[in-house]
Amino acid sequence: MIDKSNSDINQEQIELLENAQKRIKQKKRLYYHFIFFLFVSTFSLTLNYIFKIGKELQFLDYSWSFWIVFLWFFLLIFHLFNVFVRYRIIHNSCIKNQKHNLIKIQSIKIESLKKEMEIETKIKAESELFKKKQQLITIIVAAAENNVIGNENKLIWHLSDDLKRFKDLTKGHHVIMGRKTFESMPKALPNRTNVIITRKKDYIAENAIVVNSLEEALKVSSDDPQPFIIGGGEIYNMSMNISDKIELTRVHHDFEGDTIFPEIDNENWIESNRVLKSKDEKHKYDFSFITYNKRK
Repeated sequence: MIDKSNSDINQEQIELLENAQKRIKQKKRLYYHFIFFLFVSTFSLTLNYIFKIGKELQFLDYSWSFWIVFLWFFLLIFHLFNVFVRYRIIHNSCIKNQKHNLIKIQSIKIESLKKEMEIETKIKAESELFKKKQQLITIIVAAAENNVIGNENKLIWHLSDDLKRFKDLTKGHHVIMGRKTFESMPKALPNRTNVIITRKKDYIAENAIVVNSLEEALKVSSDDPQPFIIGGGEIYNMSMNISDKIELTRVHHDFEGDTIFPEIDNENWIESNRVLKSKDEKHKYDFSFITYNKRK
């Protein structure tokens, strides 16, 4: 018995199931008809020819049992025709229409699901875009005139105002760095969330989050409105295309070194602020604090 109240089964599917049940009942009736025909035919012929009952009763020179079997046989043939030929002719067009309707309904459902998925994808993309817009990914770096930023994993200069600026800007934020940069420091930077990128799967660092890609680093920093990328050279190279801002300390001197900061392309970046600092007793070199913003 089909429960028509079930909303998960549409009307077309119910009709197909009911037709299938109807066909089973028709074939059962035909089968019972055939068995009953055999029984009655055998019984009639036995009475007529073996027990000689009604032997004298004939029509057109044929016994009464012959006519019963003969006429019933035609009824059986007619029943057979109705079940396997007439029904098929009548219902073929109906089944074809039902199939067409089912395909149409399923197509509508598929289109509806596609639209829902497109809407969900669009909402998710807009959400990610909005989230990214709210996040200002910032590179902070000190580089010489020839873009050298270090040698043998060590700083080449010591500029107290630069260190103070670095501390003030990054305090309370995520600082993203490569393993070698982290290992060049005596310990994790305090009052900041240290995020270390390394290819070593089993790398452990105290008071720091260890990830295996820049993408992972940005993901763990997603709640920070301004995560800072602090080096080294390889990490800077990977970050240039995805960063929104560069806080550069330009040391006005050329140095020898093995770590180079990538060239800042003026077609992609625009200088928004510059403060010149002259050398003094605490600062051996002239330097400038320069802020770049990515062109939109």
